Amino acid sequence: MIPICEDEPILTGELDRLLLAERKDEHWIYDDDEAFPVDEEKINALLEQFQAFGASFIIEDVTDYGQYGLDDPACTIDIATADTSYEIQLGDFSTMDSQRYVSIGDGNVYLVQNDPMDSFEITIRDLIDNDETPDFDQVSSIQFSGEDSYEVVWQEENTYTACADDHYFVQEGDAWLPLDTNRVESYLSTISSLDPDDYVTYTAGEEALDAFGLDDPELTVTVQYTAEDEDGNQTEETFTISVSRDPAEREAAAAETEEADTEETEEDITAYVRIGDSKIVYQIAGTSYEKLMAAIYDDLRHREVFAADFDDVTGLEITLEGSTYQITSEGTGDNKTFSYGEEELEIGDLQSALESLTAASFTEESPDQKEEISITVTLDNENVQEIQIQLYRYDGEQCLAVVDGEPVSLVPRSSVVDLIEAVNAIVL
Repeated sequence: MIPICEDEPILTGELDRLLLAERKDEHWIYDDDEAFPVDEEKINALLEQFQAFGASFIIEDVTDYGQYGLDDPACTIDIATADTSYEIQLGDFSTMDSQRYVSIGDGNVYLVQNDPMDSFEITIRDLIDNDETPDFDQVSSIQFSGEDSYEVVWQEENTYTACADDHYFVQEGDAWLPLDTNRVESYLSTISSLDPDDYVTYTAGEEALDAFGLDDPELTVTVQYTAEDEDGNQTEETFTISVSRDPAEREAAAAETEEADTEETEEDITAYVRIGDSKIVYQIAGTSYEKLMAAIYDDLRHREVFAADFDDVTGLEITLEGSTYQITSEGTGDNKTFSYGEEELEIGDLQSALESLTAASFTEESPDQKEEISITVTLDNENVQEIQIQLYRYDGEQCLAVVDGEPVSLVPRSSVVDLIEAVNAIVL
């Protein structure tokens, strides 16, 4: 049987001892299940408020506790130390100042401004020592194991591409293929912000891992990174997260996909994650699952057909409807100007249209229809001095982009039309 904890209210009725837990070998344990991983910091935070438990008003020598709601208290908290014990009862609110009536068993009633119920109205689920997802200060590598298994490597010096922001690469043979830095770091941010807390078991063994699809995860991500502590000391760390959809759902979804295309919403997805070798398994939202599973190469690569910095552009050679046009430049930086023939021109619309060519999907399919437009861009760049972009007809909605002779992606035909119109506005 897979152990799954129930929601047990801690402060409903009377407690045998504080938080149903006690110290054992200097650690807090949960009496009903010693395997439950208690969060020490949360326990200590609950106790802290009683170390300087002050009252804003004291009613002495009380005989009628009922008028303060203390004959049938909303909550009773028993705190025991090595020397003594305390019974703290929480009553009603004062009608005048909305402060809680509290008894500590000394014959008085206290009005307290800081209501203990604000902190203690929790369940045992709130006290588990959840696994943490770190902030990745400096990543050296990312290993993806799943549908598309590959390794991403960080390189400080980019000696391969025209995009100065490229630092994450995938090696393919002798070539280093760039990933979009923003996309990679957004993916890492998805992991960092996950903070799973909806556990389904905290004693995951073989049976549980199999039940949640984590014996053979759909995806495992391992991040090598450098962490820095409060004192500025740096250490090399490894973080691993495994992700899987509920096995029955996964099998059903695969069968439906084979039979026909079906619409599936994020609410239809039940998914789980596990951090490293932790015995805790968490359920995550369908949205989180989909973001984590968006980890194949095509998910993280550049979607822009032209991924260089336009500030590096020194000229463009454009072929359109059998005619070739040359656009040249002079100067650098803010003083750079572009010209067509003898006439200086405003390059903004052409630049915007070129930079807006974005992949709707990626493909290795070779073009078999008419070339719509071809642009060869010359660059003042140490790594890449020239990029050739050819755009071919594909269907009524898309065009096929070929970069430096290699088919890359399908782009919206409307974007290609915008590019052609921007060129015509200059040359006609």
